[in-house]
Amino acid sequence: MAHKRYAPNGSAVVVQTGASIIVEDALGRILMQQRQDDGTWSYPGGRVEIDETVEACARREVFEECGLIVGEMELLGVFSGEELNHVYPDGNEVCGIDIVYVSRDYTGSIHSEDGEAAQMGFFPIDDLPEPISAMNAKQINTYLQTRKPRRR
Repeated sequence: MAHKRYAPNGSAVVVQTGASIIVEDALGRILMQQRQDDGTWSYPGGRVEIDETVEACARREVFEECGLIVGEMELLGVFSGEELNHVYPDGNEVCGIDIVYVSRDYTGSIHSEDGEAAQMGFFPIDDLPEPISAMNAKQINTYLQTRKPRRR
């Protein structure tokens, strides 16, 4: 039997499905952005809209948040669990499910389309900015453990 849980602001906690892409550049660095709301760092991604495929959502979020158009991408994994739960500054809480892709195929130059990021850039995997968003730590660790070397 499902139970109802309430967020700090009194609203019901909701399950939120998101789609994201870890974008890797030609030097093997990954695209990270600093969130405006809490100052943590994350890869681009966001909530799947009604009737939207997760692939379309992931590409849309990268474009909206970073200005890049993503081509081919490969599924990293589907992530869920308590460590993906998040309380937003307004007190809303979500239990996150994150479908994460990896892509090295993109065009454009990075810039914020929607103003969600305070700053963004490509960072070497051994020198990622901190603090990493708790909502992304599990996925980034999986990416680092399973990362495929670039073909020359």
